[in-house]
Amino acid sequence: MPPEQARSSDRHHVVIVGAGFGGLEATYRLAGAPVRITLLDRRNHHLFQPLLYQVATASLATSEIAWPIRYLLRGRPEVTTLFANVSGIDVQGKRVLLDDGDSLPYDTLVLATGVRHAYFGHDEWEPFAPGLKTLEDATTLRRRILVAFERAERETDPQRRAALLTFVIIGAGPTGVELAGTIAELAKDTLPPDFRNIDTHSTRVVLIEAGPRVLAGFPDDLSAYAQRSLESLGVEVRLNEAVTECSADGVVYGGKTLQARTLIWAAGVRASSAAEWLGAPHDRAFRLQVNPDLTVPGHPDIFAIGDTVTINGPDGKPVPGIAPAAKQQGRYVAQTIKARLRGETLGPFHYKHAGSLAQIGKHKAVIDFGRFKLRGAIAWWIWGIAHIYFLIGLRNRLSVAISWLWIHARDQRAARLITQGSSKVAR
Repeated sequence: MPPEQARSSDRHHVVIVGAGFGGLEATYRLAGAPVRITLLDRRNHHLFQPLLYQVATASLATSEIAWPIRYLLRGRPEVTTLFANVSGIDVQGKRVLLDDGDSLPYDTLVLATGVRHAYFGHDEWEPFAPGLKTLEDATTLRRRILVAFERAERETDPQRRAALLTFVIIGAGPTGVELAGTIAELAKDTLPPDFRNIDTHSTRVVLIEAGPRVLAGFPDDLSAYAQRSLESLGVEVRLNEAVTECSADGVVYGGKTLQARTLIWAAGVRASSAAEWLGAPHDRAFRLQVNPDLTVPGHPDIFAIGDTVTINGPDGKPVPGIAPAAKQQGRYVAQTIKARLRGETLGPFHYKHAGSLAQIGKHKAVIDFGRFKLRGAIAWWIWGIAHIYFLIGLRNRLSVAISWLWIHARDQRAARLITQGSSKVAR
């Protein structure tokens, strides 16, 4: 074994599971530490999830919001990237178990495994109302949305055509609100000149929320503004009405049946299987309940961050499952690992809320910075600048900026490509 490789193998081994915002931030911040790092992910790319809905609504291409993990870490020889799926953790043997039967030893383990869709005990709804967490989800939704218009163009039966031109979004959090507003603009601004047999202005976009208001995590006045803005775009907002059935024919909510061919789930999430792997305490969404230093109770050598965990912030409320929170946690974990290797300890993790943002449509957005709030065009510009800033690489920033400016000036969305099937397949 070469001397360099031998020295590397003797280093403290940090295994990071998940290359999302938290996992990637921890990897970046461990640069220069006397460690070797193995970064595992079941996909080969890092995804900028806040803009995933723009891929689903044909505003951006997949390559504009995702980057190969190996490319991002090509200058870090101490980091090994593995394309693998974790099936469990052997805490006694300190090994990460992989689904192909292989395993990987660790000295310190960082779990940043994210979340997936939750259908509140109705997993049978998923084929009819897919969620939006991955690039595959986004391209599938994009296909369903665009195919609905294409099939409506050929449909002669008025009732079936109306169902094809009805889009239902279940859940009025930021993702649901952003999807509803963008689909409404797609139908009313972008598509009308392209079709001959249908009037896309007749498209119905219905946003259903079991709670009393949209954007429940925002202050009341911003929530009310968001609802008014959605309704001005033609979105039908249905509050205090829970969905009780999803099928190929439509949705049942509040005792009413709505015929619709395109349903989108934005109502709930469930954390990964990390809590089950460890037999550790968790909340109802299976998010790990961690110590103040983000370690798993009883396992000081295992950290958990991002959407995988639940922990309260300084205000006593749970830290939100957003990118800035995951990045702060990833940074803290890296600092803690470095301190431990020096024989030092750090204080508990403290979350600093930088603000909540949600786009509703062109020139319509809301921002909650805590002490002050913004809405309307100014918030929309700040929202856009903030998202462009956090993209990786100059090329992607320029590409997204140009795409948005083109949509703003011409109402044209260049990513309207139907993939994953032929014209004969509807779903």
